[in-house]
Amino acid sequence: MPCRVLLFVFVALLALKARADERPNILFIMSDDHTAQAVGAYATLLKDLNPTPTIDSLAAEGVCFDNAFCTNSICTPSRACIITGQYNHNNGVFDLGGKIEPENQVLPILMREAGYQTAMIGKWHLKVPPNFDYYKVLPGQGKYFDTEFRIQGDKPWPNNVVKYPGSHSSDVITDASLDWFKNRRDPEKPFFVCHQYKAPHDYFENHPRYDSYLADVDIPEPDSLWHKSETWGSIATRGHNDELVPHIGTSIGRRNPRRSYAADLPGKFPSEFKWDYKDPNLSDAEVKRLAYQAYLKKYLRCVKGVDDNLQRLFDYLKREGLYDNTVIIYTGDQGFWLGEKDYQDKRWAYDQSQRMPFIVRYPKTVPGGTRSDAIVENIDYPALMLDFALIDIPATMQGRSFRQICETGKEPVDWKQETYYRYWMHMAHHDNPGEMAIRTKTHKLIYFYGCDYQGKNQTPPAWELYDLENDPHEMHNLYDDPAHAEIRDRLKARFARLRKEVGDDGSHYPECEKIVQEFWDYEHEDRQKAIKISAEFRARREAELGRRNN
Repeated sequence: MPCRVLLFVFVALLALKARADERPNILFIMSDDHTAQAVGAYATLLKDLNPTPTIDSLAAEGVCFDNAFCTNSICTPSRACIITGQYNHNNGVFDLGGKIEPENQVLPILMREAGYQTAMIGKWHLKVPPNFDYYKVLPGQGKYFDTEFRIQGDKPWPNNVVKYPGSHSSDVITDASLDWFKNRRDPEKPFFVCHQYKAPHDYFENHPRYDSYLADVDIPEPDSLWHKSETWGSIATRGHNDELVPHIGTSIGRRNPRRSYAADLPGKFPSEFKWDYKDPNLSDAEVKRLAYQAYLKKYLRCVKGVDDNLQRLFDYLKREGLYDNTVIIYTGDQGFWLGEKDYQDKRWAYDQSQRMPFIVRYPKTVPGGTRSDAIVENIDYPALMLDFALIDIPATMQGRSFRQICETGKEPVDWKQETYYRYWMHMAHHDNPGEMAIRTKTHKLIYFYGCDYQGKNQTPPAWELYDLENDPHEMHNLYDDPAHAEIRDRLKARFARLRKEVGDDGSHYPECEKIVQEFWDYEHEDRQKAIKISAEFRARREAELGRRNN
């Protein structure tokens, strides 16, 4: 072979090696239902409790995103967005029954093809085998105690199971990741590891060592736990003349007779909560206050367990010289309600459940102690990780990398100025209507179309508009305010365009789309029909409760 050809090959190989050496490791950490309100770097009401000093250290040394949002606030759909970079109407995961087949798990496939060693450890929740080099994942939702994992083995998925009697999931998930780093990591390759906790998903079963944490503390209460303005919500969330207040959105106190934490927590933890929510000697206010304190303490004890375990993981990475050469990302799979508006769980398009914590630490290129108000969505997360890994982002991904924002704090001139949201699981589990929304930095427009996939089981449709600059807690619906008619109409037109741009064209569930279109204009006739639907739904729900109580 001529010398010049040999020289060319040698230089090319050196260039490839140099490019490979530039690639950081990537550690993607996600907790289940860990909302921004319970992260010290974000929290206001709970900040003085200092629930997350380890996670806060990431924010102090990296960038913290104030406008990071999920596109569907429920576990499985959010995870599907992150694995594929697509909205749920395109990746096919509309609800908790969805799955992403191994060949469609784009993010780990591209990482492996680019030479990364890949591992998925902890909560997976996508029904089929993870397409990673290594996996050790919880079956479905998984258990807090006596944790079990599905692993690779001789038997077909999902029959290879290992059990850890006496364990708590946060501890044993961290142990599993540490074992991978110590005994399975190939030091010749960069790694891409997804380290994903079950905690603090309800019902908040903390390790007993945290039982005394916050035991003597009165957790601050959000004002909206007690007080909501007369201009909050709509017929969709309150019913005609407030007739659906007991039936829309599960509650902390007694408001929702079907499901509340006042009823659930004492039943789930009878040794800890001795009071009876049905006790006639306890007022509604007393029951709500007891339930809120129990709810928050159990939740924050699970958060504390996550934070302490992350300290163990980070200490190992520091000892091994990996900490500063690793892009470390921390997030939750969506937001979560901590008693605001007397709600529990997630699902709503309101910020408490739509907003996600999102922190990136990589000191080689990301300045520490910075914040960004750029709008990012969970469909953008895989593109960001691929970009850090110097991997081309495929056309199948709808998300975009925001690495430039992480590294400069500045948005590109063509960066998105709105986020798209859609919750499909109409009235499932926590009594949330089917809804969709557009959110900008200054406003949010929510459309409660209120039906299931087949256009059935209708709840009253309505629109809500919030001015987030003057009303960040979304307490005053301005949809019918004449002073906001112009911004309402502009946002509505923008919303219709955005639906087309992201591909939510209604073809997935045509009967549902008929209802969406029927009430879109929301003229007088639509509003009158909504009143009728409200009464009909109230009658159905009260009949259901009657049968249940009998």
